[in-house]
Amino acid sequence: MDKFVIHGGKPLTGTIPISGAKNASLALMPATLLAGGAYHLHNTPNLRDVWSMSRLLGSMGVFCELNGNDLFVDSGNVTSFEAPYEHVKTMRASFYVLGPLLGRFGQAKVSLPGGCAWGPRPVDLHLKGMERLGAEISLDGGYVVAKAKESRLHGAKVHFDISSVGATGNVLMAAVLARGGTLISNAAIEPEITALARMLVKMGARIGGIGTTTLEIEGVDELKPVDEETIPDRIEAGTFLIAGAMTRGKICVQRVNPYHLTAVIAKLEEAGCKIEVGPDYIELSMGEAPSPVDITTAVYPGFPTDLQAQWMAFMLTSSGVSRITDTIYHDRFKHVAELQRLGADIAVTDNNAVVRGGAHLSGASVMSTDLRASASLLLAGLVAESRTEVLRIYHIDRGYESIERKLQALGADIRREKTEAY
Repeated sequence: MDKFVIHGGKPLTGTIPISGAKNASLALMPATLLAGGAYHLHNTPNLRDVWSMSRLLGSMGVFCELNGNDLFVDSGNVTSFEAPYEHVKTMRASFYVLGPLLGRFGQAKVSLPGGCAWGPRPVDLHLKGMERLGAEISLDGGYVVAKAKESRLHGAKVHFDISSVGATGNVLMAAVLARGGTLISNAAIEPEITALARMLVKMGARIGGIGTTTLEIEGVDELKPVDEETIPDRIEAGTFLIAGAMTRGKICVQRVNPYHLTAVIAKLEEAGCKIEVGPDYIELSMGEAPSPVDITTAVYPGFPTDLQAQWMAFMLTSSGVSRITDTIYHDRFKHVAELQRLGADIAVTDNNAVVRGGAHLSGASVMSTDLRASASLLLAGLVAESRTEVLRIYHIDRGYESIERKLQALGADIRREKTEAY
């Protein structure tokens, strides 16, 4: 196993390119199951989760090959409709194969998902949506067994009581090959869902309302393979912007869509950052301690829950008290105990955290519990005095491509080292 060793205190300066979006890739890849043939998915990030999804698709007979950031997929010889536990347990996004398998083949057997070790992320919304489209669902030994009651799914009205990115994507992929029309209301509007919908349209799907909370789908008989460019990763971009701000540096993130980060940019400016936005870049500079700024996470276009932990690390460097409320996942605060090992003053009650800035942070060994918690610990290490070790960094490798190399390019003193098993 690897760890990161960080010596903090250096401001980040320079320009860094942002990789393709992890969450978009994990939706586009299963979409290749909808039409057999060859796909080229450009700007695919070289990440642990992408490789996990490749192995899962490979177990079904789909050929995947990643060269640099170009992913070649050939789904012309699907031999299995099962997503086994050994693959799904490592990544919740594996559940995305349910919709495409049901849509194209009328059957699927998918293990209940695993992934980060925090909080319930129920699949009920996915399953209710599939049932509305005419699937019979049963649970058997930890697997969801789904089969179309007829030879093909049928269109229906699907309403989500809670906006869900995963359920929206899954039902959307099932509906594009269903017989008749489907109306999805309270659909998620995250950029990753919009990217998926646009790829499906390119494949021949008929989808109206893209980018809104109401999606209208008219099922088609067949789709065709396409080439597609993966959108930039807004969470990686936000993480680097926060890193630049909390180290009081000056950085420019390139190959981004600033529109995807509107809420984050507004909060950074409120904290005192100077920001310049271009068509595909965001430049940030920070010369003094940030003002304390409260955030409440929300579904897009609100402040993303995937940047909550990083913002908490940032507020440790502020000049006062800030409050963080996570309305998406109420128990996503397992990074707090590890930040406290560095000297952080944070109090958590239910889904609220009170962060007292200005405390002296001192290096220590800390342990990641999930992907975004890893990022918060790494950022805190960049400003902590002396040496910080971040353990279990396989979590961060799930969602950040070569993060230590990018930070090194900005002047950070960080390196990856082998460590003993723990």
